[in-house]
Amino acid sequence: MGDPIQLKDEGNKHFQAGEIEIAIECYTKAIKGCKDKKVLAVIYRNRSACYLKKENYANAASDASKAIDVDAADIKALYRRCQALEKLGKLDMAFKDVQRCATIEPKNQTFLETLRRLGAEIQAKLKTTFSTDSRVQNMFDILLDEEMEKDKREKAANNLIVLSREDAGAERIFQNNGVPLLLTMIETGKQEMVLAAVRTLSGMCTGHKARAMAIIQMVSVDKMCSIMAVDNEEIVLATCNLFQCINDSLTGEDKKDYGKEEALVLDASKDLKTILLALVEMVGSKKVSGHGRDQALNLLSKNVPRTVKKSKDNSKALFTIDHGLKKILKVCGQVSELPDQLPMTENTQLIASVLLTRLYDELSCDPERDNFREICNEYINSKIDPNDMDRTIHAINVISGLLQGPFDVGNALVGRQGIMEMMVALCASEREVDQMVAVEALIHSASKMSRASFIITNGVSLLKDLYKKTKNEKIKIRSLVGLCKLGSAGGDDYSLRQFAEGSTEKLAKQCRKWLCNPKIDTKTRKWAIEGLAYLTNDADVKDDFVEDEIALKAMFDLSKSTDKTIIYSVACTLVNCTNCYDKKDILPELVQLAKFSKQHVPEQHPKDKKDFIDQRVKRLLKAGITSALAVMVKADNSILTDQTKEMLSRVFLALTDDPKDRGTIVAQGGGKALIPLALEGTEAGKTKASHAIARIAAISNPELAFPGERVYEVVRPLVGLLHTDKDGMQNYEALRSLTNLAGFSEKLRVKIIKEKAISDIENYMFEDHDQIRQAATECMCNLISCKEVQERFVSDGNDRLKLLVLLCGEDDENLQIAAAGALAMLTAAQKKTCNKITLVTTQWLEILQRLCLHTNPNVQHRALVIVYNMLDSDNSELAKKLMECELLEILSVIGKAENNPKRQQAIDAARTCLVKAMDLGLIKPFATPS
Repeated sequence: MGDPIQLKDEGNKHFQAGEIEIAIECYTKAIKGCKDKKVLAVIYRNRSACYLKKENYANAASDASKAIDVDAADIKALYRRCQALEKLGKLDMAFKDVQRCATIEPKNQTFLETLRRLGAEIQAKLKTTFSTDSRVQNMFDILLDEEMEKDKREKAANNLIVLSREDAGAERIFQNNGVPLLLTMIETGKQEMVLAAVRTLSGMCTGHKARAMAIIQMVSVDKMCSIMAVDNEEIVLATCNLFQCINDSLTGEDKKDYGKEEALVLDASKDLKTILLALVEMVGSKKVSGHGRDQALNLLSKNVPRTVKKSKDNSKALFTIDHGLKKILKVCGQVSELPDQLPMTENTQLIASVLLTRLYDELSCDPERDNFREICNEYINSKIDPNDMDRTIHAINVISGLLQGPFDVGNALVGRQGIMEMMVALCASEREVDQMVAVEALIHSASKMSRASFIITNGVSLLKDLYKKTKNEKIKIRSLVGLCKLGSAGGDDYSLRQFAEGSTEKLAKQCRKWLCNPKIDTKTRKWAIEGLAYLTNDADVKDDFVEDEIALKAMFDLSKSTDKTIIYSVACTLVNCTNCYDKKDILPELVQLAKFSKQHVPEQHPKDKKDFIDQRVKRLLKAGITSALAVMVKADNSILTDQTKEMLSRVFLALTDDPKDRGTIVAQGGGKALIPLALEGTEAGKTKASHAIARIAAISNPELAFPGERVYEVVRPLVGLLHTDKDGMQNYEALRSLTNLAGFSEKLRVKIIKEKAISDIENYMFEDHDQIRQAATECMCNLISCKEVQERFVSDGNDRLKLLVLLCGEDDENLQIAAAGALAMLTAAQKKTCNKITLVTTQWLEILQRLCLHTNPNVQHRALVIVYNMLDSDNSELAKKLMECELLEILSVIGKAENNPKRQQAIDAARTCLVKAMDLGLIKPFATPS
């Protein structure tokens, strides 16, 4: 290899002669042989000049940087890197290099001119990026160009939506005439354009109060309502989301911090009131589609009730009742078979009933409830007209809606003189529509024994006649359901059968027949499930039903359909089949007392005993109940009420009773489905869903049962089961599941600690119940690797460490394994605990020796690890004390034992302890003769 200096000089000559490739070869050879840093820097700088000539800007910048690394003030290298970076488009970095050049040589005109030019280019680029935003304008140009290819327009629409979801992007769209352009897109009336515009507006309104208020003024609430009124479900849902985003931003429900914008005092009350009034108007308007009406009702259901129940401000509910209650009642009373009705979907009337319930629940005093009832009463009175049957059946249908909503209000109206008689009379009408409405009203009103008794006395013969004589399938099945409900009025009390032996089985058989007939429309088949929901109170019926796999699958398929009003009936049926309703234990003494006083005593059907229930659960799992439940859980909140969620939670808990079935439930998506049930709904429902999660999490791989980030969501429900108001089985299952999670990953252990579970787990370590105490100790053993937990045991002024030592002395092997394991990890991580153990109890040495002599190799191994940690704790007195007692003899016996795969860990640990004692000079090896 040639001399680097000579090669460098040759390279210079070739460069001056314009022979750039040869010059690069010379410089490259020189670099390989050069060891002088300063000379090397010059060669790199020269090769950088060659690369600039060849327009290889990346290599030019790289070589210049290597020269600058040797000499930061190398002005030639700095300027060459500046030139390369400029060509690469890295203007800000190029500007910094020429700025350094100008600092070193402030009078160099080339540097000053380059500095000015780059500064101007950077400003122009910033202006293009932030002021006119060519990207945003380009997207709108593509979207509004009718001749543009469809793929490009779809891509532009998606890019616009994505950009709007970032605060900076949303602001750019807003500042660049975005809202008028979005309105232009809406005016085209094309679905993809309207959807893109509405979704972009949603992104712009999310989390930004000032921008949301400005968009309301520019677009107008009336315009948004007109978009939501169209008969296109996708557009309606997108507009509903826009309204929700606006509401969350104006009320602060998004709970986001947006810095300076928060400092602006913006009064959104007027806009919120305008939106509320517009939604109320939509409810009763004929110009609104069925989907639009559904979403207006959904928005009212979600946003009118108080988010914090302790709040006393229920003004939104009172305002809605004053301005909209009659409109909601009008929706409940619609009869689709009559002319001139409001556009509706299959779900509309149920959603309206749910909204009535939520409004009624918001009322906080008797005068408010009296006003609600009075408005309902007046409305029904205004519709009842003996000379106009259309108005009368509208009134009866309103009562049906109230009976499905605020039952107390509907029940009071049914109790008015003449209403029940009118229903019975309508059943005898020749018009099929009268019969259908009357039968539905009778079904909903027969929820109390007194009402059922009246109808059994006055209406059963009418229902039977209707069932036998009518040719209308819809009336026939409703009559059947009416008979089903009356037949089940005694609930699961075997002694209170309303009909003769075998009658309920015949009704159920007919319901199953309707259910399995695919030629019948979904809405009519739904009534068959409702009939089964009543009849499955009878154990004979539920036993026959779960054996009919075709009927079960038909019901599960219907539960996955678009008509989500079916869910409640399906949930009721499944609760009955699995017997997972609350049932009080009846004391034998009270039974005898009731018989003596001639009071009614409920009787259990022989087929409602545990063996039969377990068999029914197995059949349901085989038929695919878990996947059906998983689909039902995803239904809209307006349909999936808290009561329905509770029933689904009860069913899940019943399904998870046998550990052998839990793998099947996980495989069919049961773990994921349980999470929302555990987080929202009634307290009883959340507790039961959490208990089901605990059963699954205790024995399953968390990654499989709760994939992705969902595994972190299950921690809070499990910690909730540790509270003292929960029963012992719930505490135990929660502790077992947390033990499994804590053993899985550090991230999960941190999550458990953040949810403040440690104190509760510690409390259960003091529990008298052996299994709960063991589960709590095992959980603590898995958590003790966390520094925060270790600090609790190390800190003074508590008995935590003493408890662990004493638990090691218990007779329960599993408890000893957990406690000794926790001590082994603690003494390894925190050396100070080694000495502290000797101070917390005088029994420590006796307990440690017993553990070392334990017949269970797992206990013995953990004990020997503790001994090693004590020897290794830098406390010579403690180490000496251990070797002066019987422990040395125990270690010697174990260490001298022959190798044994079953006890090898303990043998190796004992030998390690003896080696450590020799290293410390506490014992000496036997001298061997020379």
